[in-house]
Amino acid sequence: MRADARDNRARIMTAADEVFGRSPSASTDDVAKLAGVGIATVFRHFPTKTELLEAVLTLRLERLRDRAIELADSNDPGEAFFGFFTQVVSESASKLAIAEALVAAGSAAGADARNAGSGLREAFEALLTRAQDSGAVRTGAGFAEVYALLIGASRGATAVGLEQEVRDRMLSLIYDGLRP
Repeated sequence: MRADARDNRARIMTAADEVFGRSPSASTDDVAKLAGVGIATVFRHFPTKTELLEAVLTLRLERLRDRAIELADSNDPGEAFFGFFTQVVSESASKLAIAEALVAAGSAAGADARNAGSGLREAFEALLTRAQDSGAVRTGAGFAEVYALLIGASRGATAVGLEQEVRDRMLSLIYDGLRP
């Protein structure tokens, strides 16, 4: 891919992440305008809105996975785990908006997004295990339960539009339950 094409693709992805993260019903025209490219350029890279949404969702999941992997080597596994949990819940509204837009477009997550999601779960489990091994998280808290808490907190915070202060108090309650 030529350098200008790579640059256009990156701008399109950044714009799509922002546009669809704000409004699931946004259009590819909105993406093109924010990216500073023509609609034909958007469709050259992503022939359908669904492909663009899948690419954006995959990128979001990959970024979270990569962040979790990066945090796995932290000197403070408890801080890394709780910080990552907070990040996921804090960013959930825009990620869920992108997933909703994908569903509204008549599609489910493609193989790339499913693979990125699987990698994210594995990286989150590694963070949990390290936090448990360090004594920061109770050992009786299984991955399935903790992951369900992460999903529930993310969806709940998004569904009711929690203000940051309320969200932080909610997370504090969850964290109190996870600590030994």
